[in-house]
Amino acid sequence: MISITDEIELDEVELKFDFVRSGGPGGQKVNKTSSAVVLRFNALDSPSLPEYVRERLLLIGGNRLGTDGVIVIHSRTHRSQRRNRDEAVDRLVELIRRAAETPVKRKPTRKSRASVKKRLDEKKRRGYLKRSRGFKPPPDETD
Repeated sequence: MISITDEIELDEVELKFDFVRSGGPGGQKVNKTSSAVVLRFNALDSPSLPEYVRERLLLIGGNRLGTDGVIVIHSRTHRSQRRNRDEAVDRLVELIRRAAETPVKRKPTRKSRASVKKRLDEKKRRGYLKRSRGFKPPPDETD
């Protein structure tokens, strides 16, 4: 079991790992070993997630979320398959933790009367400055 929060634990059976060949450092070794990890987690059908976490996870999943509700995380930064696997799991845990946090509701506020007055005074001052730059209308043809 992977502990996400005090209330949420994720069963490791729900995680599917694919190991593929990776580029990057390692020279000839990367051509022989499958050290990159592709982690798949079905968020839509997971019994470990409460409903509110599942809904938020589907909202914040972004590019990692497929149309079938499966979250896919790629990790290929390390040479070791084990370290890539641990990094992929850590990234999934962090994503679920973010989904478990309830967002703070925004309290709509009004601009203060003083701030509105200050903005309008600045606009008037700026307009006066522009008018005083000496714009002279073209002479009339009838003169």
